[in-house]
Amino acid sequence: MARSPYGNYGHAILTAGALRHPDRVALTYCGEQSFTYDQLNRNVNRRAHALLAAGIAPGRRVAALLNETLQVAEVYLAQAKIGAITAALNPYWPVETLQAVVARSGCTAFVYDGTVAETVARIRPDLPAVTTWIDAADLGHDDDGEPPLGGGHDDPLALYYTSGTTGLPKAVVHTHASSLATAQIWLDVPRSDDSVFGTGAIIWGIGFPAIAGPALYAGMRLVLEQDWGPANFLKVVPREKVTHVSQIPSFYAALLGGDEHADADLSSLRVIMLGGEPLTAPMLAKIKDRLPDAGVYSYYGQTEAPYTCMGRVDDGSTPLGASGRARTGNAVRITGPSRERLVGQIGEINLAGPHRMAGYDGEPGKTAEALRGEWYVGGDLGTLSADGILRVLGRREDAILKGGQWTQPATVEEAAAALDGVAEAGAVGVPEGASEQRVLLALVPRAGQSLDAAKIELALADSLPAHQRPDAIVIADSLPHFQDASGGPGKLLRREIRDAYGHLAGPRD
Repeated sequence: MARSPYGNYGHAILTAGALRHPDRVALTYCGEQSFTYDQLNRNVNRRAHALLAAGIAPGRRVAALLNETLQVAEVYLAQAKIGAITAALNPYWPVETLQAVVARSGCTAFVYDGTVAETVARIRPDLPAVTTWIDAADLGHDDDGEPPLGGGHDDPLALYYTSGTTGLPKAVVHTHASSLATAQIWLDVPRSDDSVFGTGAIIWGIGFPAIAGPALYAGMRLVLEQDWGPANFLKVVPREKVTHVSQIPSFYAALLGGDEHADADLSSLRVIMLGGEPLTAPMLAKIKDRLPDAGVYSYYGQTEAPYTCMGRVDDGSTPLGASGRARTGNAVRITGPSRERLVGQIGEINLAGPHRMAGYDGEPGKTAEALRGEWYVGGDLGTLSADGILRVLGRREDAILKGGQWTQPATVEEAAAALDGVAEAGAVGVPEGASEQRVLLALVPRAGQSLDAAKIELALADSLPAHQRPDAIVIADSLPHFQDASGGPGKLLRREIRDAYGHLAGPRD
């Protein structure tokens, strides 16, 4: 029995829209070009035929280094239609990282645009396995009819890369099916026939199936810009009547921090999706004061399982600081150290659904560690309420595991910092990575004051449960002042504490 063409990502995302409403505007690029669904589909088909003519057969791996958002959209969809596997490269990687990732990817072809031509010239001599180099500007063809579909369903669609902090980024394999499942995110968020989704260059990589693809799948108008910073945002939203956006909370700190936004007509905005950072009550209040008609949604997911949970926070249906419930067709649970299901307790976040990755390319060990049956377990800790609302707390590798329960170091640090005479606090679990740890707390006294470790221990015994109480307290002259991406003391400070004082937290007699 022949497979349905709607299992092919490019066909389902774009061709179906062209059949359904050919004359509706599908995409606007930088305020200069507009394409109906029919026109965009024909453009993609021309690129698909050009790729086939260049020898890009179904299943061939093609590295894509694209920075122009229109090129990203058309080339990604063209490669999806013909069944090529796109290695979606980050144009902001250092040259050394880029070269190493491509060498490891198994790609034998490379497509790029003019903005990265100089980078391509530098890496090309050191990538002998890549035998076909294609400038996206040359991907033209006379045939705009549907190309033969070369992949679909559980076939690999693309490699999307994590932003790992150590080593090379991991290549996450998504299939046509998992990417189509991600494209359904707007089933859980209000939209209408005149909805307009605006975004910038973040659509390369996982941003495409998580941001651009869903907009086209839902029949929205996709507004693509090269610059999506606050200044251009204030121009584009009024010009294009943008209704839907997906950003991080700090974007609005920059947008609303000055007076430039005061005269901009932002009244078209109806849905603001926020993730990647905590959303504070003061920031939410600022957003609602400036954009009272916009619903504000939180979301949670990872490259391996995008947009798994979401919920509206400005109307109180999702508590501030939480990420909402699993969206339609997805699931979330919390498990303890023995993989038991937990409710209302801190544990590992497990994500499941048809949007989940197939695995890490070429890394069976890491795949086996992350995929546990139906579930993806990516190393984040959180809690799940009895009614299914997820709250994300942080990374498992930063947490302390004592008495069979996880604790975020910040919980201990905040309790210690509230005591008289404490200027700074840093907590870690030792030994690092052990299945049972002891809590080591390092403290710095306020200027001109002293601290007594025994008294601190007694005071914390009154405010913390047993699994969070320090097993060793060190009084230090100072702590290293590192910050990580969260803006807090972070793993660098805690690593220094563990290295300097970890030997003091050995088992008691």
